[in-house]
This record gives sequence, structure tokens and C-alpha cells, in this order.
Amino acid sequence: MWKNTSRVRPRGTLPSRRGALQGRNIVDSPELAEVPNYSLPAANTRDASEGAEETMQWYLVAALLTVLTSSQGILTTLSQSNGKYKYDYATIPFLAELFKLSVSSFFLWKECQTSSPPRMTKEWRSIRLYLVPSVIYLVHNNVQFATLTYVDPSTYQILGNLKIVTTGILFRLVLKRKLSNLQWMAIVLLAVGTTTSQVKGCGDAPCDSLFSAPLQGYMLGILSACLSALAGVYTEYLMKKNNDSLYWQNVQLYTFGVIFNMGWLIYGDFKAGFERGPWWQRLFNGYSVTTWMVVFNLGSTGLLVSWLMKYSDNIVKVYSTSMAMLLTMILSVYLFNVRATLQLFLGVIICIISLQMYFMPVNMLVELPQQLPVTSK
Repeated sequence: MWKNTSRVRPRGTLPSRRGALQGRNIVDSPELAEVPNYSLPAANTRDASEGAEETMQWYLVAALLTVLTSSQGILTTLSQSNGKYKYDYATIPFLAELFKLSVSSFFLWKECQTSSPPRMTKEWRSIRLYLVPSVIYLVHNNVQFATLTYVDPSTYQILGNLKIVTTGILFRLVLKRKLSNLQWMAIVLLAVGTTTSQVKGCGDAPCDSLFSAPLQGYMLGILSACLSALAGVYTEYLMKKNNDSLYWQNVQLYTFGVIFNMGWLIYGDFKAGFERGPWWQRLFNGYSVTTWMVVFNLGSTGLLVSWLMKYSDNIVKVYSTSMAMLLTMILSVYLFNVRATLQLFLGVIICIISLQMYFMPVNMLVELPQQLPVTSK
């Protein structure tokens, strides 16, 4: 079990897994402000070795999450036929939740076979809290598919970066975490960057509108970003409220996810009057290799995010997923003949600057004193 230690880390650095539950910020540590020099005592060899290993894990998880997120919109678009889905896209989140539940159950079973069984809180008052993110994720996953019918993958990813704004607000309101003035400025700059990227050019197309996609697409994109931030902040609260096994927490979360997604499919059948038959008979209708890749992508992304929620925070997750915007933009140019406009290029640059400002370490904001030469008396 990880110990809930109180470790202070500078902003812009990744927390260790042992100290992830605390998540203190250097700007909120008055005791650190009293220290005259800017260096902290060096850790022993064992701690340094563990820290290097954990850092490599962070980079690996962040890189995988970036790649999977960037390919999510592209795979979903490729799974369409003439701009429409041949399959029932409501079945995708259901199968993704089932995939995550199966993987988490397997690893929980492996943990229970060890000499030290994992900690599992089994009271209903704790288990029932996992209902909330399941409902939010249910709505969010279905909104994603609806959004991609109006906008291209690059626009979808850029709109998704608005979740940084809502995450920052929810960090302050729900988790009571403070953000520095520079971080709030970075959030505003990100909003400016996403808006700039959507301004329509005056070359081949008429300039009677500032937006190149239907208004419904932008509204759904904003809704998707808000739901993503809300689900992320609440899930982080659940993951860090105790030292339960990550896989046990995942099993609870994804069990409710499977139940609610199944309920959504049943509701769709009643709404349509069972014209297409019950959902289990058409579960795999219209599925292709690309469709299964969407399921695997969505499920794997969820597992990586839960790992980050347990041992890091939402900002690290948002940073990783936001970098996926660059990959999506480049791939969309080649795969979908999307024209890389100047507005999109400038918007991406502004977003990158915003991310750099948000994660800028504190010691880069002040000029460090020059070390004076030692003189003998």
C-alpha cells in the first residue's frame, strides 16, 4: 500500500506515487518560502533510483495516453461510411466499459493471489459514490460520437482543450486547489488559442461566418469538454480518498459503467419501439476492424486515465491529452485532406505556449541569485 505522505513538489514536476494523495503545491508552502537557498537536500541512492523509475513510468503513461487520444477521433471518423455510422455507436462505450472491467478484474484477481491481499473498502456508502462518474462518462462518451458528425478530428481535439478551463475552475471549487495568477492567464490564453484556430479564412470561402463548422458541433464540443472535466475531477476525488487497490476501484467504477451503458441501450430500444430488435441481437452489426480498434482505444484510454487519477492529478492527464491535438492535426492533413490553415497553425502555437506557461516551474519565474565566489578570511 502506498503511504499518504506529505511531500512538497514544485509546480511543473510530476509527483511520486507515494506522495500523490497529498498533491501539495510549492506556492502554498509557507515553510518553503522561509528557506534562503533554492536547493533541497539530495535523496539517498535508493530514493533517487525509485524516483527515476517512477519518472519513466510517468513518461510512458503520458506518451501512450497522448498517442491513444490523438488516434481516437481519427479512428472514429474512419469507422464511418459516407459520413454515417453503419453500427449503433451507443454500443461502443458499452463494449469499452466491458473491456475495462474485464482487464481490471483480471489484475485484481492476480493481486488477491499474492501473500499480501490488496485493501478493498466494501461498504455500500463508499461503493455508491462510483455511480456518479459512470453516469457522466455515459453521457460524455455518446456526446463524443455526436460531435464528430459535425466537426473534423482536429477541431474536435482543439475544442476538447477547453476542458483545461473547466478543470481549473473545478479544481478551485470542488477540490479547493489554488492556481497561481500565471496559471489562470495560461487558461485564458488557451481559450484564445482555441478560438483563433476556428476563425474562418477569407480566401476560397466566404467570410459571412467566423466558424467553419455547424454551431451544433461547437456546442457539443464544449459540452463534451465540460463533462470530461467534471468526470475527471470527481474520479480523482474517488481514487484518492483512500488507499484502496486501483484495480478494486476500477472494478467498482466500470461495473456501474457497464450497467448504465446497458440501461442506455435498453432505453434506446424502447424509444425506437424495438424496430431494429433488441440491442443484444444487433450488438456487433456493422462492426469492422476499425470499429473494434475504436473499442480497444476507448477502453485502453480509460485504464490509463484511471492510473493517472490515482497516482497523479487531472492536470497531468489534461496535459497529455492536449498534446494529442498536434498529432491529430498532422494526421488529419494526410488522412482526410484537411487544409492546415494559418488560423489553425497560430491557434496550435498559442495553445502550446499556454501549456508551457501553465506548467512552468516556480524557479523559472524569478532570477536566481548568482553564486558568489568563496573568499578566504
